[in-house]
Parts: sequence; C-alpha cells; structure tokens
Amino acid sequence: TEGLSRSFMSLLPLYFEGEEKASSAVESIDVLNPATQELLLRVPCTTQAEMEAIIDNASLAQKSWREVPVQQRVRVLMKFHALVNDAKDEIAWAIVRENGKTKPDADGDVFRGVEVIEHAMAMPSHMMGEALAQISRNMDTVTVKQPLGVIAGIAPFNFPAMIPLWMMPIAVATGNAFVLKPSERVPTASMMLAKLATQAGLPPGIFNILHGGKDAVNFLCDHPTVRAVSFVGSGAIGKHVYNRATANGKRCQCNMGAKNHAIILPDADRDNALNGIVGAAFGAAGQRCMAISVCVLVGQAKEWLPELEKRVRVLKVGNGADKETDVGPMVTKQALERAVGIISASVDSGATALIDGRGVSVDSSPKGNFLGPTLLTGVKPTMPCYQEEIFGPALCVIELATLSDAITLVNNNLMGNGVALFTKSGAAARKFQHEIEVGQIGINVPVPVPLPFFCWSSSKGSILGDHHFYGKSSVAFHTQIKTIVSRWDYVESTDGSTLNFAGR
Repeated sequence: TEGLSRSFMSLLPLYFEGEEKASSAVESIDVLNPATQELLLRVPCTTQAEMEAIIDNASLAQKSWREVPVQQRVRVLMKFHALVNDAKDEIAWAIVRENGKTKPDADGDVFRGVEVIEHAMAMPSHMMGEALAQISRNMDTVTVKQPLGVIAGIAPFNFPAMIPLWMMPIAVATGNAFVLKPSERVPTASMMLAKLATQAGLPPGIFNILHGGKDAVNFLCDHPTVRAVSFVGSGAIGKHVYNRATANGKRCQCNMGAKNHAIILPDADRDNALNGIVGAAFGAAGQRCMAISVCVLVGQAKEWLPELEKRVRVLKVGNGADKETDVGPMVTKQALERAVGIISASVDSGATALIDGRGVSVDSSPKGNFLGPTLLTGVKPTMPCYQEEIFGPALCVIELATLSDAITLVNNNLMGNGVALFTKSGAAARKFQHEIEVGQIGINVPVPVPLPFFCWSSSKGSILGDHHFYGKSSVAFHTQIKTIVSRWDYVESTDGSTLNFAGR
C-alpha cells in the first residue's frame, strides 16, 4: 500500500483510465481536519472537459468489461477485498483526519464497506435469471440480467469508505463502469479504494473518480451516457438529485434524511437499553443516518432518565485521533453552527438542555468543530429538534404513557429510516414490528442496519426510488432484465438422413 496515504497541499488528482491524473481546474475546495482546522489538501472542481473525458472513457471501457464472464469479474473483487483488508488501518486513519471520527468508528466504516465487497463476490448467483420451458408447444421463456452501462455514485461525508463501497462493488460486479463523486470534505478514502481496485486488476476506466460540488452533481444527473445515479446524503440534495436524474430518464436511488426513535418499555433490560441508545446517539458525533436522535420513555421507564443522563455525562469530547475520545468533532463549522442553531431554537421553544454541549472546549484542540453531547428533555413534536435532523451529538427525550402512543408518534413522523424497541415482551415486540411504519426495525438492537445480503430497507421520506442499496434490490438496480421467448419446431426427414430445425 506504499503511497496510498499522502498529505496533499496541492490539488488532489482525478482518477480515471486506471491512474491519477492532474486536474486543470482553477477552482478548488479546501479539506480541513475538523479537530484542528489544519489544511490537509485541496479538491479540484473538475472541469467540464475533464468530466466529459471521464464519462467517455468509462463508457468505452464498459463495452469490454460487460463481456468479461461474471466469475472473472468476481475474481478481481476477491483480490480487491484482500487489498482493502490489508490497507484497512491506513484507510481508517485517513477517515479520522478528514471526517473527525474516532479510530474505532473509522474502523467500523471500513469494515461495513468490506462486507458489501463480500456480498458482491457472490454475483454469479445473484445474476442468475429465470427460465420456464414449454410455455406453449415448442416454446420456452428465459430472462437474463445484463449491465446497464455507466453508473454514477454521489457519496456523503459521514461514511467515506462504507458508502462508496455500498455502490462500487455491486456496480462493477454486475458488469457496469462506475463514476464516483465523493464528498469534497473526505475524498482520500475513495482515492485509496480506486488505486487498490486497479492493483487488484480492475481494468482502466471501470472505477473512476471526479471531484467537485454542485456542478459535478448536476453533470452526472444530466449526462446522457450515465444510465443510473446512486445518492446518499441530505434530504434537500437528495430530492434535487432524484428529480433531476429521473427527469433525464435515469434510474435513481436516494437515501436521505432520518429521524430515528428508540422506544424503551419499563420491562426492558435497563443497562442494555441505555448503553445501546447512548452509543447509537453519540457515536460518530451523531453524524450518521441511523443515529438514534429521539429516545421515547414509556410509562415508568421515565424514571430511568437520571441513569441516561449519567451515561451521557461521562462521554469525552476530543480529537478523533485521541484513544480516549468518545465524541469527535463535527465535520465543518457550518455543520456545527447549524446543529447549535437547532438546539438553541428548541430551548427557546421550551425544551430543557439537561446536558448542554454548546460551547464545549477541548484544550488540546481549541479550534475544533466541537459540540458536546447534548440531552434535551421536555421535547414536543412541534419543536425544531424533533422536526429537523440535527445530525450531531444531541438526543431528544420524549415521555409517553403507552406503547400505542409511541407507535403513533413514530408513524406520524415523515421519515422512515430506522427505529428500535427495547422490551422483554414478545407480545409488545410483535405488536410493534407489525404496526410500525419504518423500514428498518430493531428489537433490543439500537442500530438495526441489515447485513448486505439483505437490502437497506428505509422508507417514507428517507428514500426516493424503487430500489434499495445492496441485497437483491441493488442487483436489480444495476441490471436490465431481458426476456427471450423462443420457438423451435423440430422436423426430421422421412428417410432420417437430414435434420431440420425450423425456428419461428
């Protein structure tokens, strides 16, 4: 992995034709360490000509790649899997520097992406079609799955390795070329992955990276050669991507905002529930779409609030590179200011900041984008902290009388990413999972993220598009079904000397 990790003070290169290529861009975006404000590198705003060249090269390369047998494509992914595992520590440290995560969170970021590579390594089975013989006399029907062409991916800042690996392995294993626009805040992990893919034997032009902001996003949504767009990020940008891409006739899958609730019933295992919720709420500084942002205490479970407070107060805020840190910085000053603004507006609306992380300071990193763990009580559904996704280390607490009240609260929320219930009652769990209108449900599991052989099944306002990430749904997103109906009438000559096959 020599040369994979670098401190770029100059412009970060693009990646296409199987190698790094310098950009001629005039405009660039600074990438800062969120704990120190150190300038790490500059990301080019890829020029129109460069983006055109990347798409043209990807399209040309895909015409050959689609003809490579699927089992040979998978062998490349097997080598890629091994190389990523070998480089996982280096990739994780790049994430710590650019995103601010703690090292354990960054390790998990890489590991969850590796699991999707493993899922894609079974692509020969995933791409099997269907057949039915003798649908009529001498007629058969067969369906096959074939690649679409060039697929684009637009990734967020919060999982610099995992989200690109949600996209790329499935795209290339199914025979497509893939063009990634990583977040301009955290580009290094994606660049490392691209170089590892080339080392593994992925042909030039099959995994490509362009950089930039809105112009790059619009280019990928508009370009006629791009057949499908995958997006993970905020609701506002996700709606823009979906509307623009689908207006141009493209397939589009967008994972967007969330408001994830954890409901605690009085019969739950108290330590398991509270420890799980604290980890789910404040891990990765709350900057993940499956973070628990609302804790619902049902009935006598409200008496556990002091215990919850105690667990939150001991969390240590600091640089993600510090082994003692539990909560790292937020990715940018703008993200910090937005989260602080939502908390302040909620307090003004009547919420109580039982633990107030605004204005927290870290002596070793005085310039960091730090928001301390914040616990808001007395929260009402009309308050800003409930209406908006804070995307920071803040947990809202709501007290309700019954499980049915909690189900109604969750179902009335516009988002449907994840939800958790803590209970020892099988009957309560059965009622909950049957009635709740959320795509991913945890029973005594705070972050119910499915493994890649299932699909990411978020719902309601948390997703746009008919397909989900990874699992069988992702294979369907990246392929086109063809149905072949054939008829062959066998005719043998009367003397047996010749055979005729009459196809109609």
